[in-house]
Amino acid sequence: MSLVFHQTPERAAIWREKFASARPDMPFHVWPETGPKEDVRYLVAWKTPDDLATLFPNLEVLFSLGAGIDQLNLANIPPGVQIIRMVENSLVEGMIEYVLWAVFSCHRDMFRYARQQREHVWNGSHNRPARLYRVGVMGMGELGSPVLEKLVALGYDCRGWSRSRREVAGVTSFAGEAELDEFLAQTDILVCLVPLTEATRGILNSNLFEKLPKGACIINCGRGGHLVQDDLIPALDSGQLSQAVLDVATPEPLPAEHPFWDHPRIFLTPHIASAAQSDSAAEVVLANLRRYEAGESMTGVIDTGRGY
Repeated sequence: MSLVFHQTPERAAIWREKFASARPDMPFHVWPETGPKEDVRYLVAWKTPDDLATLFPNLEVLFSLGAGIDQLNLANIPPGVQIIRMVENSLVEGMIEYVLWAVFSCHRDMFRYARQQREHVWNGSHNRPARLYRVGVMGMGELGSPVLEKLVALGYDCRGWSRSRREVAGVTSFAGEAELDEFLAQTDILVCLVPLTEATRGILNSNLFEKLPKGACIINCGRGGHLVQDDLIPALDSGQLSQAVLDVATPEPLPAEHPFWDHPRIFLTPHIASAAQSDSAAEVVLANLRRYEAGESMTGVIDTGRGY
């Protein structure tokens, strides 16, 4: 049995070295080289090649290189193939760092000061303590819960919302559609970290924005598909939202003529909030392979019915 790695040559070099050391018994191939296709049992990829069933007829496990699987075409993945998302410490640490930066910047008016600098305006305001800012995180899973823990430790008044009830110490928890409006009404800085599913696609829309306190900030480091793009600029121009921080977009990269590039209250980053480090990600997959071959449950197993 063999494994195919479908990613950049730079990452492949690190993974090949890890596998040569830990699993010299397992042939390791870098796409488009595959070795005998009938021998391939494992595929590691961000996006998959077309027609997997024909290409790799004996494929058993697909290891996603992302924390989510929305980039995958699930219709292309044969029934019976297990899909495993990446659960790795550097993904969590990177997301914590990004969200803290964005929350701090909203809290301390750094985006306003950046606009003032471009206009040659020197106009400060009194600082407000963190405890006076209500930060709400949509999605209390592998990324959202650690983010909330850090925000609580820094003194923010935190609440979290997810499809099913989750508990994080020091966080007011909301769950399901019935409690979403109450969650939004108590949120000054909204962070979107829910998985992208059919239920959450377009969840950041004009209806949701109207339920936030006037002047709220939004931080989207989930997926571009969470945001209805045509609804954002009107909410910013009306003052319903005061700032948007977007790490994700649809498409990526945004076209050069897209209005988000030049809007003074939108801060864009090129999908850099969090990424798995190649060496530690390889170790995560190696550990999962050991579990799989021992008949044990792997970490990061995807429920394809729910999409996460």
